Amino acid sequence: MKWEKQELIFKPDNQFPWMKSHAQVPTVLVLDDMFRIYFATRDANQLSHIACIDVDINNPAKVLKVHDKPVLERSKLGAFDEDGTVPSCVMHKDNKIFLYYNGWNKKVTTPYHNAIGVAVSEDNGATFARMYDGPIIDRTILEPYMHVSPSVIKHDGEYKMWYVSGTEWSMINNKPEPIYVIRYAESKDGINWKRDGHSCLPQSYPQEAIATPSVLFEDGRFKMWYCFRDSIDFRDGKGSYRMGYAESHDGKTWERLDHLTGLTYSAEGWDSKMQAYPYVVRHKDKLYMFYSGNGFGSEGIGYASVNL
Repeated sequence: MKWEKQELIFKPDNQFPWMKSHAQVPTVLVLDDMFRIYFATRDANQLSHIACIDVDINNPAKVLKVHDKPVLERSKLGAFDEDGTVPSCVMHKDNKIFLYYNGWNKKVTTPYHNAIGVAVSEDNGATFARMYDGPIIDRTILEPYMHVSPSVIKHDGEYKMWYVSGTEWSMINNKPEPIYVIRYAESKDGINWKRDGHSCLPQSYPQEAIATPSVLFEDGRFKMWYCFRDSIDFRDGKGSYRMGYAESHDGKTWERLDHLTGLTYSAEGWDSKMQAYPYVVRHKDKLYMFYSGNGFGSEGIGYASVNL
């Protein structure tokens, strides 16, 4: 499909003390009359908080409201999300809104550790409360590194999750850099997950990092949008994040079809050096892809659309 690029939607610029910079990992709730977009923003200490804006459902570049507080309060001392929270997937479930998110805390030999948590909202997604102080997806004997960026859907009475799992920390130019792939899990209730370390997408080469799946079931098959990068010069350089696309008939075995992604860097502007963290939703006869631009979202989030 050929995505039509639209506009930059929003760029944090010190609107609030907790929203100094970055709009990272847009996560979109479709409501009756608007898109509610969650994203990770950073304060002066580079700690992340989940922010929220409401935009016009017929013109997503029109911001209706910038919420003045994070939607999720800071966690307890020593918790898995003590130093930051990042949204990843939001869905209607049990007459509530469930938010799957990444939590992280600082480390010593590596910069951080990530795990996946879940929060719930009873006010249509305006605020959330943690269901648990601990993560629902974390390290195991088969997956000893980070876990982030789940995409969750309910299909044939079962919850399916595609998430990012670290395979190693590699020393690149004397600095530890994470390498990760997309893996698969299943659940009866969306909370307790069964996983066996199955990797969905093949890496093109050992130091490729594949991130942020966004999955829909359309036309009798699963469709996944994601981003991928090199482990060298990936901070707005030649190895930066770009968009990928894959399809699957069973949700576990995928065919990479990156040549069909239909979205490339702009010649200049907010997404000319990086396109990252896609989140795809359907509204009426259109698909919308919301994503972060240069600097991992330091220049804001925007969107593209395609008619079906």
